[in-house]
Amino acid sequence: MATSIWFWIGFNAFVLLMLALDLGVFHRKAHEVKLREAATWSAIWVAVALLFNAGIYFLVGRQPALEFLTGYLVEKSLAVDNIFVIAMIFSYFAVPSIYQHRVLFWGILGALVMRGAFIAMGAYALERWHWIIYVFGGLLLVTGIKMALKKDDDHFDGERNPVVRFARRFIPLTSRYDGQKFWTVENGKRVATPLFLVLLLVEVSDLVFAIDSIPAIFAITKDPFLVYTSNVFAILGLRSMYFLLAGVMHKFTYLKYGLSGVLVFVGAKMMLIDLYKIPTAVSLGVIATLIGGSIAVSFWASSRAEREGKGPGKSAGPAPAGT
Repeated sequence: MATSIWFWIGFNAFVLLMLALDLGVFHRKAHEVKLREAATWSAIWVAVALLFNAGIYFLVGRQPALEFLTGYLVEKSLAVDNIFVIAMIFSYFAVPSIYQHRVLFWGILGALVMRGAFIAMGAYALERWHWIIYVFGGLLLVTGIKMALKKDDDHFDGERNPVVRFARRFIPLTSRYDGQKFWTVENGKRVATPLFLVLLLVEVSDLVFAIDSIPAIFAITKDPFLVYTSNVFAILGLRSMYFLLAGVMHKFTYLKYGLSGVLVFVGAKMMLIDLYKIPTAVSLGVIATLIGGSIAVSFWASSRAEREGKGPGKSAGPAPAGT
């Protein structure tokens, strides 16, 4: 759709306003985010995204609204995998619960900048070189198959992680937390706290996930505004979704197969673009079925295991408050 510059200005002004209210008003003081608060904010962000989608429908039309909704669902679903990684990072570094929101706030702020840059480059590449769409499609197919075949791993090894090793080599670090500070002074020297290292890992993890998610959204729509806004809404709801879901991630046993199916489907959609264009409504139905079905099967299997006395499995939820 042809997008006025005022759409971009207005949307980014709204995002900045919401972020300012988030950090400056609602979370000015560090505190542990409880389940009720997380559920409330998750509902708010989903409602705002759906209101935005309704605005697109009435102001622009049905097709752009379908593309936004499908893209938002894809990005929101892929964010669940990112939540699991973040939970492992928080657990490994024993990040106090009251400081986890601060890490996620700044991590998501960095993610917004990186996603914006990635989307701009992707849109430019697709506009200039049509064959790039086959590269994106192939990347998604390979990633989807690898995700399905990958063994479950609930362990984060900080000693072997290349980001941690790089940071320890080039950045002065301390093992001591100093409240919610990313930097502190120790023995007269300015050093990074473990909270900074955690933030760095969260940013890198989002960078890795963006390599999959950005091509996936371009399989749904090539409109930069729809790609950007669907990404932004999915990212803005990531913090509340983390606190809502991290404690029950062990129940999502089969979700990875649903996500794998989504990546394979959108990859195939891109590869077939010049032969047959799969309607957006069909794409929305397939993606919703894959995600919803995998979640339903996961909870059914988890409930069955609990009834049979096998237990719910190991949780990779938020770290306890305290080190």
